[in-house]
Amino acid sequence: MLLPNSSSSTEVSEFLLNCFVRSPSWQHWLSLPLSLLFLLAMGANATLLITIRLEACLHEPMYYLLSLLSLLDIVLCLTVIPKVLLIFWFDLRPISFSACFLQMYIMNCFLAMESCTFLIMAYDRYVAICHPLRYPSVITDQFVAKAAIFVVARNALATVPIPILSARLHYCQHNIIENCICANLSVSKLSCDNVTLNRLYQFIAGWTMLGSDLILIFLSYMFILCTILQLKAKSAAVKALSTCGSHFILILFFSTILLVFILTHVAKKRVSPDVPILLNVLHHVIPAALNPIVYGVRTQEIKQAILKLIRKGVSKGN
Repeated sequence: MLLPNSSSSTEVSEFLLNCFVRSPSWQHWLSLPLSLLFLLAMGANATLLITIRLEACLHEPMYYLLSLLSLLDIVLCLTVIPKVLLIFWFDLRPISFSACFLQMYIMNCFLAMESCTFLIMAYDRYVAICHPLRYPSVITDQFVAKAAIFVVARNALATVPIPILSARLHYCQHNIIENCICANLSVSKLSCDNVTLNRLYQFIAGWTMLGSDLILIFLSYMFILCTILQLKAKSAAVKALSTCGSHFILILFFSTILLVFILTHVAKKRVSPDVPILLNVLHHVIPAALNPIVYGVRTQEIKQAILKLIRKGVSKGN
């Protein structure tokens, strides 16, 4: 809705999310798989959280980090995907001014938190494989608590300016966001004001936090790979390589947010604008669906704990 001003311009009181402007048919064939991925992400992460909570044998630092990752995935999914599905299924495109900037903050903050959590988990694997004797004294409950505080503090504070800078702008005449979500750059470009500061901060914050995390993660796995290749026991080397390899691939997929920035700002003339939008939507649900499977179910202890809870449930039912 547009509210009249005393001047000839108008002030925006809500936005309209317009997904896939140039490829509207994408909404039809994306709606069902996106719904299934959302249900998988919610179910898998909830199962992992409940299992770690109920099983005392999983009350260890590594599993606390998995719980943190699952919690972040759930919040990200609930912030983005339900609204996207409402647009796909019922064409409910309006979003209030405050809800839009709240979504913007949660997306930026929790994506950065998840990147930071991946870094801490990579460090956990580095210590476990490269310095196994030191692992019990380094990766402790206190370490996880301090790491969690760092994850929250760094990213909550660093991402606060993003919605604030966008909310302070004046939005006049146009209120149609060419995106499925309230991405900062998609929203701010509707403003009548100069948005150079918004774009600059988004670019610097994105590359500083996500870029530095990715570099440190890459270095951790390089050290891990070097250690694995030196192992004399082939079975242990294959197992470690399989586990860490799947972790690293998943982290690379998560980092497609950086690819979204590149596609949006560097190759905008060669790539359809709908492609970065699609990547951004999928980025909020596919890693959330895969994380509990790759990090959780493939872990033998968690798999056994889930089967144990299922057997308990069946026995109580009988």
